[in-house]
Amino acid sequence: MRTVQFTRDGTVLGAEIRDGDGPPVVLLPGVMADAASWRPVVEHLDVPNPVLVLDRRGRAASGPLGPGYSVRTEVDDLRHVLGSLGDLGLSGGTHLFGWSYGGLIALEAAIGRTDLRSLTLYEPVARPFAPEALGPLREAIGRNDLDRAVELVNTVVSGFSDAYVAELRRSPVWNVLRPLAEPLADELGAIDDHRPAFDAFAELDVPVTLLLGAVNEGRPPYGTAFAQFERAMPGARVVRLPGEGHLAHASAPRLLAERITDAVKAHRGA
Repeated sequence: MRTVQFTRDGTVLGAEIRDGDGPPVVLLPGVMADAASWRPVVEHLDVPNPVLVLDRRGRAASGPLGPGYSVRTEVDDLRHVLGSLGDLGLSGGTHLFGWSYGGLIALEAAIGRTDLRSLTLYEPVARPFAPEALGPLREAIGRNDLDRAVELVNTVVSGFSDAYVAELRRSPVWNVLRPLAEPLADELGAIDDHRPAFDAFAELDVPVTLLLGAVNEGRPPYGTAFAQFERAMPGARVVRLPGEGHLAHASAPRLLAERITDAVKAHRGA
């Protein structure tokens, strides 16, 4: 993997690239994740294509969220990156993948584009999304208590047990998650402030694959959010990840990579 940078309106957007041949595959992570946390998935992607993983705003490789931050900020960032791929010698259309918040951003950025070969979305999220967590998260992050913020996102948002969080706290992963929690409240606030363009999603002229962690089906917040997108895109192919929830990039990177690989190969010549 090598690193590259894009710049939009003075804000740096970092990315990691695995070189290859053919149309690029662009991966967009959600909250509490960066390009580094998606390396295990990239390693298992069985495609010759170049793969780019974007470090969204608020990650160490990129600039801050900035004033007036919203979902639209992220959409404009992604559109800028997609429009700049030719400068890196990456051309021929793009296979776009988004996870969680990244899935929402990818969908909004896909509206009106004619240069996408495929769109794969792993549990995109939408309002209302754990609004009960926003106040406690803002309070914790406001006093720089990132340990508490990591606790809250795992319990109040994701529904994990206190025992799970205690075990996570003892692992090396905890110190990776702490800085990723800094932009969390503003990111979740942006999701709850945003009204997705569900009517426009149905009109997308690109093959869409929706990935769902089977254990989340029908359960808030991820399964209930997923259902909104499934209803909005009746033509999408829905693929369930057996035994997985929202974090297959960490718990089953090979399985998730296989499903992304399937989507790319199915539309390689699209």
